[in-house]
Amino acid sequence: MKGIKNKILILALVLGVASVSNAQLFRSTSKVGTTAGQFLKINPGARAVAMGGALTSIGSDIYSVYYNPAGIAEATANAQVAFNHANWLADMSYDFAAGAVNIEGLGTIFSTLTAFNVPEEKVRTFQNPEGDGRYWDAGALEIGVGYARQLTDRFSFGLTAKYIHESIWNTAASGFAMDIGMLYRTPFNDLKIGASITNYGSKMQLDGRDIQFNYDPNNDINSGPNNIPSKYTTREFDLPMLFRIGLSMDVVRNRYVRVTTSVDAVHPNDNTEYVNSGLEFAYDESFFVRAGYKQLFMNNEEGGLTFGGGIKASLASNFKIVLDFGYADYGRLKSVQFFDVGLIF
Repeated sequence: MKGIKNKILILALVLGVASVSNAQLFRSTSKVGTTAGQFLKINPGARAVAMGGALTSIGSDIYSVYYNPAGIAEATANAQVAFNHANWLADMSYDFAAGAVNIEGLGTIFSTLTAFNVPEEKVRTFQNPEGDGRYWDAGALEIGVGYARQLTDRFSFGLTAKYIHESIWNTAASGFAMDIGMLYRTPFNDLKIGASITNYGSKMQLDGRDIQFNYDPNNDINSGPNNIPSKYTTREFDLPMLFRIGLSMDVVRNRYVRVTTSVDAVHPNDNTEYVNSGLEFAYDESFFVRAGYKQLFMNNEEGGLTFGGGIKASLASNFKIVLDFGYADYGRLKSVQFFDVGLIF
């Protein structure tokens, strides 16, 4: 009876993912430039970046909470924390942090924090092209909490609730979203299948004092009403929702060597579909070399070759430190290097 209930629950989750994807992801044909919160599409984690972002079906890694929250349910450690930094394109900065705690008999509880910042710039006007003494900046923030659990020894699910905030100078927008994912380990050589929907949530609309002004209907200060408080109307925009489905398998695994391959198919609601692929070589689960390719088949893509590596060192019987590096080529936009550090308890 328990096995039947688990199969029914798995089927319900699959149907839920399919219904949401059909209703939302294939809704629009005019896609590029139609969503807010673009920082949510930046892939965190040097390991994931080096593998082309193909992490949807790879579990246990704490960065799986971004790609597929079900993956963290496979972690055997009591707790994990990780910090990721990248000097993003055009001197912008990107930071991601996550922490997860495995509670026996309950599941895994985790949280995430993403910060994206644009450096200050002078406010330049037609009258003051070199600056009028003021400075503007922009930034974005995401805070998430989630839960993941293994329902069977082969099937896991996870979900995340997120608060999202974007600002540019004195104008800002906020919204809420959720991620949901599942991970299934097949009997065929432990081939894993993962699927997730991320950033499914509310619309975002800018508001603030920068869009407010005083209006004179007849443009005559000597007659009629003057200085009427007014405000420009801004549009509402969807969040950049992504539907991912991925496959991964250890093609080589023995006492000292492991070689893992992975591939993800990604369907965004604001661009064309594309494929990410990755390869990881591990020696004694302590030394890692990785390579991949991202945004394959995307129209006018800027993604390309990725690579990197890392080390995992045991400092005590139940304490490990992880250091990773990832490199991603963005074509005309040059390249980005990702660095992260993780602690496993």
